[in-house]
Amino acid sequence: MVHRIVWLRATVLEANGGLVSTFSLAVGGAAAGSGRPEILIAGLAGLVAGSMSMAVGKYVSVSSQTDTERADIATRELALEMPAEA
Repeated sequence: MVHRIVWLRATVLEANGGLVSTFSLAVGGAAAGSGRPEILIAGLAGLVAGSMSMAVGKYVSVSSQTDTERADIATRELALEMPAEA
């Protein structure tokens, strides 16, 4: 269950970050005096680009953490199998 919690936490945190970034992009466009269609297009483009970027970044981060933990477990198991020297 622990590996699922890591993925869930990562997903929720990155989704919140993406929403804040997209909202900031839309507010910036509105403050610049852009029209509604331009703000919507910029917001959608930012949402798609940000989502893809954050998803890939978080996937790589969590995957590398998982690989590190598996390597650590394998190292510990190997150390336990080695006979003790007198």
